Amino acid sequence: MFGPDSQFHRFFDDPRWALAVIRATVLEAAHPQVGAALIDNSTFVAHPWRRLRNTLVSLQRMFGPDDHVRQREAARLNRLHARISGADPRNRHYDAMDPEVRAWVVATLFESSVTMCRLSGQPLDQSTMEQLYAEFRAFLVALADEPGHLPPTLPEFWRYYDRMVEDELENTEALRIILYKLFDHLPAPPLLDGVPTVWAAGRALAGPLIGTITVASLPEPFRRRAGLPEVPGAQTLMQSAYAAAGLARFLPDNWIRTENLFDLLYLSPDSDDPRAAALTALRDRIKQAGALLRLATPLTSPFSQQQSVPEQTGPQRSAAEFFTEVLDQTADGYLDWPDLAAMARELSTRLDLDEPEETRLYAAYAEWWRELQAELDADGDGRISKDEYAAAVPSLAGPALIRVAEVLFDVTDADGNESIDADEYRALFRTAFSRTMTAAGPTYSRSAFITDFLSFMSGRRRSTPYDPLLADA
Repeated sequence: MFGPDSQFHRFFDDPRWALAVIRATVLEAAHPQVGAALIDNSTFVAHPWRRLRNTLVSLQRMFGPDDHVRQREAARLNRLHARISGADPRNRHYDAMDPEVRAWVVATLFESSVTMCRLSGQPLDQSTMEQLYAEFRAFLVALADEPGHLPPTLPEFWRYYDRMVEDELENTEALRIILYKLFDHLPAPPLLDGVPTVWAAGRALAGPLIGTITVASLPEPFRRRAGLPEVPGAQTLMQSAYAAAGLARFLPDNWIRTENLFDLLYLSPDSDDPRAAALTALRDRIKQAGALLRLATPLTSPFSQQQSVPEQTGPQRSAAEFFTEVLDQTADGYLDWPDLAAMARELSTRLDLDEPEETRLYAAYAEWWRELQAELDADGDGRISKDEYAAAVPSLAGPALIRVAEVLFDVTDADGNESIDADEYRALFRTAFSRTMTAAGPTYSRSAFITDFLSFMSGRRRSTPYDPLLADA
């Protein structure tokens, strides 16, 4: 059911699967419980690339050949989901551990994988489809859920799927954000972060195109009931996109491997990876292209607004920028517990923490949230607005934040020798020691780590390892 011989493994590096995953995500978000949980807790708006990378890494672990890795990842996912519950604006309860909702998420991945093959003119035969379905049901078992939450046979699954589409799905806020806001405002990946004009030009073309293709691929009964508009020619465009993505499968394997592509997007210029120099040269060329584009583009063009975006040259960011880029992880305009929980979740994911260490980190962030709420929540509504934060001009380096820094150091220092070596540093920051760090010595001391973390969180400094950790998209 798992490993390199599985049907899922064959799909994972298939370029068509990028379109299928977007489609599956929209169908997940159309479920009222999933949609509400995404709006309240997810970082998919402010940090979409980070969210996508973590999802792909998780799927690799769950469907990989190592059973021990799969069990650890399943336990991590269950701890993550157990922390997510609440109510939507209509006071309907949601719980990320609801087994029926989790089954629907798995169902969308299976159905979208089948649909991507059909839309690209290469439909799966019956035996392959049954094997793939068995693998996704095994995924539920690996999560300790009963596979019975998905029907046992394919004919029963299609009846279940049609019923869910007809009776359960809604035009949720999360769905509308994914279709009509996310791609139009998608932040640049780290590789292209310094070339806003080039990124804006490409996004202006690709964003509406992806939205149109995704809407056209959704089940027609749901499109009609949800009032999702379909532009003329969308079906032909959608089928052409899937067919073109299918042709990319014939490129060399190392060109289209998902993990390789994401490694390139996140590669730091000062990394010791041999690809860093080539990518730095490519980025310089892209900057030159961006300069030419700014000269050639009229001021009335759709990109004129992007021309005023400054390059990040100074070491400081304003309080408002710090609030938006670092503190407001869920991009809802407020600082509340889900934002700090998202920080703890990202750090725990990067370090692949086991339960005791993960719980310590969450507890430290919870203590920090209580301190922030007591000091900054002026109107007592249980959250901190940007205005409340800016008006207080707070020094965030209080006792609770110091505790966060201490716990983060402890869980990063895997061998407990009171210093962070090169491997531990890479696990947290996903890059090698910086040149200044290498010059200072072969390790990162507790005092230096805590000082740098507090300086970043309270002084709003840029150009530190913590920007890619908590601020990048």
